[in-house]
Parts: sequence; C-alpha cells; structure tokens
Amino acid sequence: MLLPPSQSILATIVPRRHWLMLAMLLFLHAATLLKIDDPWMHALLVSHLGIFLIWQPMWGGEHKVTVGVLTLIGIVCTSILLWLNWWLVAFWLAVLFALVGGRVFSFRTKWLKLFYLAAMLYLLALLLLWVTPHLFASGMITEMLQYLVQYGLLLVLISMALMPVENEPVISSHAVDFFYSVLLFLLVVVLVLGSFTYMVLGNANYLEALSFTLFSLAMLLLTLGWLWNPRFGFVGLQHLFSRYLLNVGTPLDEWLSKLAKESELEQEAAGFLEAAMQQLSDLPWIKGVTWLSPSIDGKLGEDSDYPINLEVGQLRIKINAKYKLKTAVLLHTQLLVQIISQFYETKYRENILQRMTRLQTIYETGSRLTHDVKNLLQSLYTLISAGQQATKTGKTKDFQKMLNRQLPALTHRLELTLSKLSAPQKEPSGEYVSVTDWWKLLKNRYHGRNIQFNDVIASEQQIPSAVFENVAENLLDNARKKRMTETNINVAVHLNVDDSIVLTVCDSGNSIPEAIVTKLFHDTVESESGLGTGLYQAFRWAKHHGYVLSLKSNQKGAVCFKLEKKETNVAPASN
Repeated sequence: MLLPPSQSILATIVPRRHWLMLAMLLFLHAATLLKIDDPWMHALLVSHLGIFLIWQPMWGGEHKVTVGVLTLIGIVCTSILLWLNWWLVAFWLAVLFALVGGRVFSFRTKWLKLFYLAAMLYLLALLLLWVTPHLFASGMITEMLQYLVQYGLLLVLISMALMPVENEPVISSHAVDFFYSVLLFLLVVVLVLGSFTYMVLGNANYLEALSFTLFSLAMLLLTLGWLWNPRFGFVGLQHLFSRYLLNVGTPLDEWLSKLAKESELEQEAAGFLEAAMQQLSDLPWIKGVTWLSPSIDGKLGEDSDYPINLEVGQLRIKINAKYKLKTAVLLHTQLLVQIISQFYETKYRENILQRMTRLQTIYETGSRLTHDVKNLLQSLYTLISAGQQATKTGKTKDFQKMLNRQLPALTHRLELTLSKLSAPQKEPSGEYVSVTDWWKLLKNRYHGRNIQFNDVIASEQQIPSAVFENVAENLLDNARKKRMTETNINVAVHLNVDDSIVLTVCDSGNSIPEAIVTKLFHDTVESESGLGTGLYQAFRWAKHHGYVLSLKSNQKGAVCFKLEKKETNVAPASN
C-alpha cells in the first residue's frame, strides 16, 4: 500500500533523526560565531529552529499543526528577529542541553547513546566557553578562544558525523524523561548564574568563577548521593522519590497497558509468557532473560555478570542485568515480574479449567452413551432369549406380539442414541412428549419382566422425555441387579398425574447402605450393585430441567425413589 507523501517522508526521517540533530547543531554553530546584530545570524537561527521543529521529541511530527502551535512558532521567530541577544541564546542552549540529556537514557544501542552524549558535550562547551563570556566576561574572548570554539567544537560535530550510528527506534522518537530534563536544565542554570554571582561578589575572573562553581556543584552532588541511602540511622532521601523510581526506565501505566493487551491477544499461557518475557527483556537495564514455567521454558538475550534470580509462584526467572542494579531498580524489576506472574497464573488456571471442562464434557457424554448402549443391548438380549425360548416351545405367536411391542421402542431409542453420537451434548435435549404416550412406551418396553405398573394414565401434560427415560431406566436397571443377588423382590412403578407429575419406583429388597446413601446423587459410587454412577447423572439432568430426584424411603422391603417437579422458592432437601 502506497503511503501519502507526507507520511512517506516522515517514515524516512524518523529513524534517521540523528542526522537532523547534526544539521541543527551545524546551523547553531555557524550562527553563534557571528555577531548578535548580523542579519545572517538571524537567518541561520530561524533555519536552526525549523530543523528543530522536525527533530523535536516532545510530540509526533505526524500530527497536524494547529493554530496555537503556529502562533507559538511565529512568536519565537519574531523574538529572534527583533529581540535577539546573548541571554536568549544562552537560555535556548540550556533548553537544548536538557532535551538531549533527557533522551540519552532511553537508548540501548552503544553508538546512538555516544552520539547524543557528544551532542550534550558540544552544547555545554558552546554555552560555557562562548555564549556565557559574551554575557558578562567579554574581556576573556581572545583570538585563541575563538579558534578553539570555531574549530575545536567543529571537530566534535565532525566526529559525530563519522560515528556508525544505528537508526533510531521509532518507539523512542518521542521519549523524553521529564525528570532528567528538568534536573539538567536547573544544573546548567545554576552553573551559569553561580559563575556570574561568584564573579560579582568575589571579584574573580570568569575561569576562576567557573572552576569554583563546577567544584561546588560536584561536592553538592556527592553529598546528595551520600545522603540518598540510609546511613547512621538517617532514613535517607530515597523514599521521597519512590513514586518516580517505580517508573524508572519506562512508565508503569504504559508497560501495564502493553502487558494487558498481550494477555487479551494470547489465549494460551505459554504464548502470553513468551510475549511478556520479550517485553521484559526490552527494558534498558536488562541484557537477557531466562525462565522456567509449567507451560514453557525459554531464553532471550545474553548472559551477564549481574544475574538476578527470582521465584514468583510457578515462575523461575533469571534476569541478566547490564550492570549492578541499585535497590530502587531492583524493586521495580521484582514488581514487574510479580505482575507478569499474576497474569500468567490467571491464564494458566484458565487453560487448565478449559481442558477440565472439555474432558468432563467428553466423560459425561461417553458415560451417557455407554449407559444407553448397555440398555439397548440388554433389551436385544432379552428379545433374543425370548425368541430362542419361543422356538423351543413353539410359541411363535406370543413372540411375534412381543416384537410388535418392543421393536418400535427399540427403534426410537436407537435413533436417540445415534443422534447423541452425531451431536454430543453435555446436557440432555429438551424434547417434550405427552406423559400418556411416554407411559405406554415404558410399559411396553418392560412388559413380561415381572414389574408392576399402575393403571392407564390419561393426561395431556408434557414431560422432558430424555430426563424421565434416563431416571426410569437407571432405577429399573438397579432393581434388576438387586434381583440377581436377592430373591423374591417385587418392583413397582407408579406415576401420579393429579396435581403434578410424580414418578415413583420401589423395590422390596434390602435397604441401601448408609455409606452409599451419603454419596448418592452427589458423587459416583463404586459398589457391587452399581448404584451411584447413573443416578449421579440422572440427578443432574433432572435438576437442569427443574425436577428433583430423591430417595423417598430406605427401609428393608420398601426402598423407593421419587422424581417430582421442584417447588419454586423452596430449596430441595439434601439426601
């Protein structure tokens, strides 16, 4: 895709901003060597200002120039043309020195950092050796000093042009550390005004005043550095800047925003961790990162002589620092790692829950289909046994009647099972049928198995067929298994449709052991009779459709289960 001409030019200029910086300094160098009332000095400074507007790191060059910005540019140009003096030039050099110094700390590449350090050296030397003497020490401006500034500082610019500087990262094109910039500006102002004050009060020349001021500032900075850390019971000044130090190197809110965005884009914990480690390794004081985690292990960057081993949650991280970290930066790094760990732990648990949910769905679908297939095979086995018995006894007509009753029901159940196989679901479908039709199919299915059913049901009420079939089959299958171990057991099925539909299945066998009753409906149960697994799912499916399956009676000779509609606003009793 072709870019507009303005964007194409910006895309070419932004990575090569150091050349704009060099051109800006060349125009400034040429302008300051002229006299203050020379028209060429005004023209060169206006050109210098134009290049500065393209280079400036405060706001993006891709933004439209508003009326306010145009007004400000007009005021600055008018001031240069009408009221230009050495005080204005000195102020501008101090501002440039602060802006360049505020950017040095954002670069990681060697030559780019050296390039901007050389620019700082040039601006400071030009201010102290040439502009300041024009303010209040014009007597020291000798021919030797003029040659030193004219050609000596020009060598600094030539050396900058010969440096193999890498292209400037786009992400740092607008990065200016406000704290460092203000601090450097104030230091330069104190240096210039302190030299002037010492000259006036001490009747000293400029070089003596400059030397004394430099020495005083050096001693002041050493004292502040000594007072920075706690000593001899003094709490130190470090805690006063704790809020700023938590954002050292990169704004914390911007870093967190990028981390949260990676968390939204990456669904897997392993992918998020790789992106987070890449973001962590991009910090200016980190040379490389090595990590161990349950999801993935990896390494970015290189090893160093200043490793930091951190263990947060399930993460084991080794950070290779470029230099020995101070307490503030170390705490900042630990905080960032803790934030990464919290994001990772959340996403890792989320992935585990997704896998568990998927496996649970597979298990429940398979268990339900296994139960359906088992019931179908049992019905087929009963038909085959009846057919063999009819062949031996010659009662083929009775067997034909049985087939006429059982085959439609078996066909219907087989269709339902095949539909579940083609489209498995975690919960049964909500297909509703007439309670009368369902009752007739149930009686036909279990005809001849010595099960007592109550009278014919005549009702137009609708019931969820999947729920009632599953509950009835589980209860009758459990009663059939009881008959294998206990003799003379009667099984009765009762369906009440007076007020609400209530299905009751009873047998006259022994009571269910108390250890099984406590787990019944709430967990799978391992027992010889097989009670528990099917009823656990039947209870859940019934609850999903607004019904309650409960153990109505658990006495010897009267073990009864009941399926009924759950009453609204009333919590079901625990079994």
